[in-house]
Amino acid sequence: MTDLSLENALNLFTGALAKKGKSTNTIVAYKGDINQLLNFLKSQNNINSVDTVQTSHIDDFKKDLIKNSYTAKSVSRKLNSIKNFFSFLKAENVIDKDPSVDIKHPKYENDLPKVLKPIEYRSLRDACRNDTRTTAIVELMLQSGLRIKEIENLKLENVKDNELIIESYESHPSRVVPLNNSAKTALKRYIEESRYPSKSKNVFVTKTGRHLLARNIRSLLNRYFEKADIKDVKVNDLRNTFIVYQLKSGVPIDVVSQVVGHKRISTTEKYLELIDSKEESKGIKLKEL
Repeated sequence: MTDLSLENALNLFTGALAKKGKSTNTIVAYKGDINQLLNFLKSQNNINSVDTVQTSHIDDFKKDLIKNSYTAKSVSRKLNSIKNFFSFLKAENVIDKDPSVDIKHPKYENDLPKVLKPIEYRSLRDACRNDTRTTAIVELMLQSGLRIKEIENLKLENVKDNELIIESYESHPSRVVPLNNSAKTALKRYIEESRYPSKSKNVFVTKTGRHLLARNIRSLLNRYFEKADIKDVKVNDLRNTFIVYQLKSGVPIDVVSQVVGHKRISTTEKYLELIDSKEESKGIKLKEL
């Protein structure tokens, strides 16, 4: 066992996450949760090294979160980060005993993914019909299940006749995504008729020719959600909608999982809770929305 400061222990942990290929967002989330615990330990118990952290200290932190009106889901997420942190330190022989093992997660019901109704995604299409760039983005998420980061990263050279090549990024491997007629038509129209002049290799660019970033895409879509009067919806719900409608139409779950790039089929399985019944399967052809 080594006497390691809380800060150095956290740096050791986040460095290991980076080496494993974890995304920047994942590492930032872990760091934020664990830093919250470390600040609590210093302020409440004057603890500065990992070897002096006790189960009771973590339990006090949990109680403090609940006292400060954190939701059960938020508390559980923070505890998950903390448990991973101490489990790593134990595996690396930095500490002799994991103080987080006996800490229980608060009970909460998982929020099911939000899915747009046909009337909602049709209203969204209508709202952005004169904006070919946004229309192409909407169709790629709604008809091909792309993530917003994959929209940002998409290169012109990876747009093929009937498919897209999604390059590997962060912890996600590369994959091929089929394009149906709606997505293909919208993307082609944007590239050939409306894409602003740019030296960028990325498909989606700004009016000044710069790479369109995920935060710009999110703001753009949120503006059209508001214009279409669609309430309580997030950008990723377009992808959720694609997944659910494919499963409902009878496309095999392993095919859907592969198309959307889920690492584990169990991730895709959670969407089955949103399906009352499946339509009769007609092979593995993806449903066009």
